Amino acid sequence: RFAKPLDEALIRRLLSTHEVAVTIEEGAIGGLGAHVLTLASDAGLIDGGLKLRTMRLPDIFQDQDKPERQYEQAGLDHNAITATVLAALRKNSLAVAGDAG
Repeated sequence: RFAKPLDEALIRRLLSTHEVAVTIEEGAIGGLGAHVLTLASDAGLIDGGLKLRTMRLPDIFQDQDKPERQYEQAGLDHNAITATVLAALRKNSLAVAGDAG
């Protein structure tokens, strides 16, 4: 279940026009997020201050439960996603404020 072939043009366009990008996937390390990070690094898209985060399942055995509980335990629920985005935005805001002073 991987998005291949990777739409590199779309990813480059999105990463070059946003200050924060987050990939979220129900996979482990080495999935979509890793491919996006590699593309961004190779293309120099993270050199200008882009905050790029990957969210994925942890590399642990997860007990069976309701999907919403599993997402919460894995840090992939709406609260964790919101916290990740806001933390990245705050880092950008602090960097901009520091540059101005």
